[in-house]
Amino acid sequence: MKVWPALGIVLIQAILCLGHWLLYVTAVSFWPLGAETRHLLAIVLAVLSFSFVAATLPSFRWTNALVGICYTLASSWMGVLNFLTWAACLCWLIALPIHWIDAANEAQARMWVADALLALALMASLYGFVNARRIRERSLTIELSNLPDAWRGRKALMLSDLHLGHVNGAGFARRIAEIARRLNPEVIFIAGDLYDGSKVDPAKLAAPLFEMKPPLGVYFCGGNHEEFGDEAAYEAALRGVGFRVLHNELTDVDGVQVAGVRYADTTFPQRLQGILEKMKVDEGRAAILLNHVPNRLPMVEQAGFDLQLSGHTHGGQFFPFTWITQRVFGRFTFGLHAFGELQVLTSVGVGTWGPPMRIGTAPEMILITFEQAVV
Repeated sequence: MKVWPALGIVLIQAILCLGHWLLYVTAVSFWPLGAETRHLLAIVLAVLSFSFVAATLPSFRWTNALVGICYTLASSWMGVLNFLTWAACLCWLIALPIHWIDAANEAQARMWVADALLALALMASLYGFVNARRIRERSLTIELSNLPDAWRGRKALMLSDLHLGHVNGAGFARRIAEIARRLNPEVIFIAGDLYDGSKVDPAKLAAPLFEMKPPLGVYFCGGNHEEFGDEAAYEAALRGVGFRVLHNELTDVDGVQVAGVRYADTTFPQRLQGILEKMKVDEGRAAILLNHVPNRLPMVEQAGFDLQLSGHTHGGQFFPFTWITQRVFGRFTFGLHAFGELQVLTSVGVGTWGPPMRIGTAPEMILITFEQAVV
């Protein structure tokens, strides 16, 4: 396993242990549980606290039904745990005024509070699972300077963060392909994390996507999750069916310059600067960059690009990560925004990573209509 995924798993495990401990302490404090029930609860929560890591590690080495089921269940539980943990925190906050206001009935009131918050946490989790499977179709118009006549009114489909793997499988890819065929774009841009990084058969898993045959082709740049797994195998599968993998290169698409940068190279400013300079963007023609993360914007603008297409953020998927991503990426967390002369379109993605749930964000496929900018 590579270094960064390993460090991330260690951090996740520590957080999971803390969350399960808080659940246990809250449960035995707010409900009248017997000794045997407490003992059983402690064992169950202890096992669950290691379930995600125990399911994730095999997913990097093997691909079969058992690994997929275990990973799906463990990642789903991790999402439920998030809301149960926040419910537990609220239990303790609400318990303080109850002790001061009605100490005589405190035990009964505490139990009611715990029951209500448990129900809300489970309802929120259920909504998150359902919402994550409802793919939305967004449409917007982007005006670019120096746009060739042939591109005026032309439609492009933008996808990002499909995270095909043990949770989002070939059936999920088929749904995306069906929507793409109905929208009928002339070109498709995929801004990274098509794969989740787990051990899979990349050609078999993405086979439904390979049926997408827009007239101007499909263009892809790698994201961080491709690098978590077998990046070379993923790219070989895409190239084998005619997808154009833009690995730090620029190409011409019917008069528009389209480039893509590999995620790892965007993490080093000097390296990215050199890559962008070597592309020698013609500022007299419209130029689009596929860059998985909405960052390094001053460099991209200086290099002469008019539009950057990004993903990565997921909009946070659900609280508290929705708040965290807003702090990290600001207004570029999602949507279309300007950075000087550069326009940046960040998609919250169509798939999920980790818990297959979304609250406060919605999976999306974006249909872009290009028009000439009015000076």
